[in-house]
Amino acid sequence: MNKVCNKARDCPDWSDEPIKECSVNECLMNNGGCSHICKDMVIGFECDCSPGLQLLDHKTCGDINECVNPGICSQICINLKGGYKCECHNGYQMDPTTGVCKAVGKEPCLIFTNRRDIRRLGLERKEYTQIVEQQRNTVALDADFNQQTIFWADLGHKAIYSTMLDRRGDVGTHIKVIDNVQTPVGIAVDWIYKNLYWSDLSTKSISVSNYNGTKQKVLFSRGLKEPASIAVDPLSGFLYWSDWGEPAKIEKSGMNGADRQVLVANDIQWPNGITLDLIKGRLYWVDSKLHMLCSVDLNGDNRKKILQSSEYLAHPFALTVFEDRVFWTDGENEAIYGANKFSGSDVVTLASNLNDPQDIIVYHELIQLSGTNWCSEKGQNGGCGFMCLPAPQINKHSPKYTCVCPEGQELASDGLRCRPDPPPPPPKGPSQDDGKALVKPPPEAHVNTSIQLNSTARGSAAAWAILPVLLLAMAAAGGYLMWRNWQLKNQKSMNFDNPVYLKTTEEDLNIDITRHGANVGHTYPAISIVSTEDDLS
Repeated sequence: MNKVCNKARDCPDWSDEPIKECSVNECLMNNGGCSHICKDMVIGFECDCSPGLQLLDHKTCGDINECVNPGICSQICINLKGGYKCECHNGYQMDPTTGVCKAVGKEPCLIFTNRRDIRRLGLERKEYTQIVEQQRNTVALDADFNQQTIFWADLGHKAIYSTMLDRRGDVGTHIKVIDNVQTPVGIAVDWIYKNLYWSDLSTKSISVSNYNGTKQKVLFSRGLKEPASIAVDPLSGFLYWSDWGEPAKIEKSGMNGADRQVLVANDIQWPNGITLDLIKGRLYWVDSKLHMLCSVDLNGDNRKKILQSSEYLAHPFALTVFEDRVFWTDGENEAIYGANKFSGSDVVTLASNLNDPQDIIVYHELIQLSGTNWCSEKGQNGGCGFMCLPAPQINKHSPKYTCVCPEGQELASDGLRCRPDPPPPPPKGPSQDDGKALVKPPPEAHVNTSIQLNSTARGSAAAWAILPVLLLAMAAAGGYLMWRNWQLKNQKSMNFDNPVYLKTTEEDLNIDITRHGANVGHTYPAISIVSTEDDLS
């Protein structure tokens, strides 16, 4: 363009020097029709906008909504004309240097499982302690922070337990909450309505119970292939879970089992762990086959790939979010990592040589936002005869809660009480006419009786001859089945497609807490229980 309108004949036909366009400034007349900035060009002109605005067409400027980018602000983004403003929620203060909203109060810490015990790692002072020990196969974990109670699922005992953190060293304080589970691989605590949700890999189900396990309800027992991680949002009444079966997906429903829908179904294979960021309204998950960490909003839209790395996401199991950081456990690397939750940058190793780390949570009072227990607001247990569960808040007309009944019962017409399921209809019998069965005797009924007796005698003799052979065959089959069952019980139980859950033999769970690998981050030697009452009280 440096030879256009330079008053020199560069083209034989002078086409590089158009008389009507060279030396004409269109911006002098009505700003060229631009709403903001008009830029005169060698030929023609261009419209531009001030910072914070963008062209809606070729001439008109409009505001840019910077807040559509989840990472533009640490927490709250307020869109302004020509710009935006960042703020923090109550309980947080903005770091003037980084703009990150930092939690005020006690030190946050990570609590995680490694099958044999439950451990705590401070995020500031890096204090590393053991808080529950001598477990068999602990893989799932969650907590009620206001009640200072943690819940965990042990595959070896096929049970879910709880304990209060300030009394964890006392003998007998580990309470067995639920003991009729098979393979509980994910649990989530409803800290507002005081219920516990869990997924069972063996029964392919998702269930709910009160804290003491006296009331239980199976919410889903169909359409689940390999249910895994589970999370709840009692403020909005929604339940989320991952399923790494075929096809893999992440689903959501009401916490009462209503309004089930698929949230993520594309570009997903082994979604082992999920977690909710209620501050930003997003769901995060790790995919151990694709080596990815991703997020979506709580409607399944605005998907973001945060990080993809076969090094740091070799075989991730679980994750959790706090402030501007995301933390996850990796079974293959036997480590805990952290990174920026918006960009995936600044990956750090927080702990290594952990020997099969599993579930992980952040322990801090600001993690679980306060809300109203509508089941208590409307009288005891919401007037329900069995369980009162939060309903999904889809619109302003949505009910706050619904009543549910145990297996074998249904809601009565008042929507509160439970009544036995109606008996199934009796089987259809043969048609009758005037009370007489329309069954005719067989036409062969008149045959000679002696012939019938001879046939019966021959049949009985044949049966007695075959009977010993059948008994021997049954005994042999029974012996084989007993041997096969014994053999299976003494083999490893492991799903080699996604080997994270079902390692159950004592040999597999021999934890060597003194071995050291590559010098990455902090490596921790054998430890003993250390008092942390100041931090966890």
